[in-house]
Amino acid sequence: MFTKLLIANRGEIACRIIDTAKAMGVRTVALYSDADINARHVAMADEAFYLGGSAPADSYLKGDLIIDIAKQSGAQAIHPGYGFLSENAEFALKCEKANIAFVGPSAAAIDSMGSKSAAKEIMGAANVPLVPGYHGDAQDDDLLVNEANKMGFPLLIKAAFGGGGKGMRIVESSNEVLAAINSARREAISSFGNDKLLMERYLRQPRHVEVQVFADSQGNCIYLSDRDCSIQRRHQKVVEEAPAPGLSDALRVKMGEAAVAAAQAINYEGAGTVEFLLDTDDSFYFMEMNTRLQVEHPVTELVTGQDLVKWQLMVASGSELPLKQSEVKITGHAFEARIYAEDPQNDFLPASGKLDFLREPKQSQFVRIDSGVRENDVISNFYDPMISKLITWDESRPRALQRLVHALDDYQISGLKHNIEFLANIAKHTAFKDADFSTDFIERYGEGLLTQSAVSPEQQKIALGLAALYQLCVRKQQAKVAAQTSHDPYSPWSNNSGFRLNNANRHQVALLDDNHQINHLDLIETQVAGQSQYQLQLDDCLITLTGELVAEILHAEISLQKLDSDNTEQMASKSHSDKTNGHKISLPVSQVGDDFTLFIDSTSYHYRALQSEVIEEQDNLEDKLKAPMNGTIVTQLVAVGDSVKAGQGIMVMEAMKMEYTIESPFDGIVSAFFFEAGELVSDGMLLAEVEAAVEAAESESAKTEETA
Repeated sequence: MFTKLLIANRGEIACRIIDTAKAMGVRTVALYSDADINARHVAMADEAFYLGGSAPADSYLKGDLIIDIAKQSGAQAIHPGYGFLSENAEFALKCEKANIAFVGPSAAAIDSMGSKSAAKEIMGAANVPLVPGYHGDAQDDDLLVNEANKMGFPLLIKAAFGGGGKGMRIVESSNEVLAAINSARREAISSFGNDKLLMERYLRQPRHVEVQVFADSQGNCIYLSDRDCSIQRRHQKVVEEAPAPGLSDALRVKMGEAAVAAAQAINYEGAGTVEFLLDTDDSFYFMEMNTRLQVEHPVTELVTGQDLVKWQLMVASGSELPLKQSEVKITGHAFEARIYAEDPQNDFLPASGKLDFLREPKQSQFVRIDSGVRENDVISNFYDPMISKLITWDESRPRALQRLVHALDDYQISGLKHNIEFLANIAKHTAFKDADFSTDFIERYGEGLLTQSAVSPEQQKIALGLAALYQLCVRKQQAKVAAQTSHDPYSPWSNNSGFRLNNANRHQVALLDDNHQINHLDLIETQVAGQSQYQLQLDDCLITLTGELVAEILHAEISLQKLDSDNTEQMASKSHSDKTNGHKISLPVSQVGDDFTLFIDSTSYHYRALQSEVIEEQDNLEDKLKAPMNGTIVTQLVAVGDSVKAGQGIMVMEAMKMEYTIESPFDGIVSAFFFEAGELVSDGMLLAEVEAAVEAAESESAKTEETA
């Protein structure tokens, strides 16, 4: 076994590998870029070496430098994790030539599976079932368009050297083919450095089922649990589970044996994953083989009781597999949910920013968290936006799923957009509970899975009431501190009672929500049994609140009463003297400056406390011409002076390895671009200017009159 291991990666997978290496008595070497100087994986390792700039090309993709560091540090092996150099055959070959063990398959095996088209040929020869398609080397536009039309629609265009949904496009008709080819090529060359494409028939409602395989240098090869990875957005997995639900024992064996045949066809060594599309009639087709450890490997670990990173290190050092096929036992069920910094309400755009507040669920034999971040860390726009992986296990699928729901309720993040509530909505969805899903699950049920659709109006009003109560508690604490530090602690200026002569005490709160709506709230304060009680009327609801703020926790009692429109004033008046008899709740609150976030179950409610009168801004269509995130301009699709239609793409930007098309908000003429291809832009920057059709016509008319 190696005595020192270099991890050529970052984030949660680097931390995950370090944990196992330390448990095995292996010393670890971490790498870091400018963006990761203070990263968690750097602090965890025994030593760390600087690579360079934040961009992957300037750091984690510098293979020669990484090998030099391995030699300098005395590391006998390099673990590439996943992504970056993990499936780079050239890097694996250089490690072999440098006499450094590459924790993964041989360069030849990586190379054979690196091209999806070549992989299909190898799998076909090994009698692994394939989806009909075009996998040839000829790549000119006319040929690809002709092949697409012969194949029929819908059609899937994919980057031949890639994964993770990058360089992938679904095409529904002939007139979309050429644009999809060009877009897929750009994304493929950006993400993988190779723009070769393949095409195949697109199955409408398949499941994405994959099989974990493991092989050693002695010729042993087995399959571990299968996994279902059908819950995807933009062809990237967000929820995975093991074993795949609803498969017969015979089908599991058939898929497992096909996966082993695929691995043996390329003399595979180490951990690998063979991915299949499973159709509704139980027929399955080879999709690709990932020659590395998968992001979702923890669910296999929990149902098999094995540490797959440990297996990788054992195989890479020449040991045999710890188990034979007959000794593999599957116990219980496991789920993994990927916690991403992204905005589900805005087409899942990546969301870089600072983790101002981070509270993770308590870990146990039932709950595991693989994370590479800590509170106050920054999620940059240079790397994948995944924050962590939440994994749950129990003896049955329903119980493991309930564990997942509860853990998501306990996962609290503020400071940036995230997908926790979206994941919770998936976990609670009836179709998901019944395992009635396919790869189009999110598209099919999307509206019901998004935050605003899933939260009832009553829940939103209660959240708003609790936010107002929180502000009053903060004001009281501030007034108390001011009184204690004042020369006159009894001064009325240090009082926050809301006292009014001959009237009930009133408190006014103004809160700006995430919909850019200003909520002007008027709370009436009364004393009930020596305790302050507040009442707030929102539309036809009367909300009664009491509570106190202790550290970061708001302890509150709240009731919501529906009011009869004919007797609203009478009922409201009567309720002032009633003792609150509602729901007691304790919820964490995160505050940074005037911004604060309340966490109620898996839903987070973000507000900004307004200190003075603020004029509400109207929606501005031109906001669509602003950068929706930090990123890089890829190309301009039109020229200055071109006429464009509403919704027409005018330029393309890229962030976190994903392309985003900036569209014209209305019919008009492009009057300016403010950034060129290759330039970096920040969230909110105005990228272009489009003159509305009416304004353009008036301007042209005025010029004509001046000329006349």
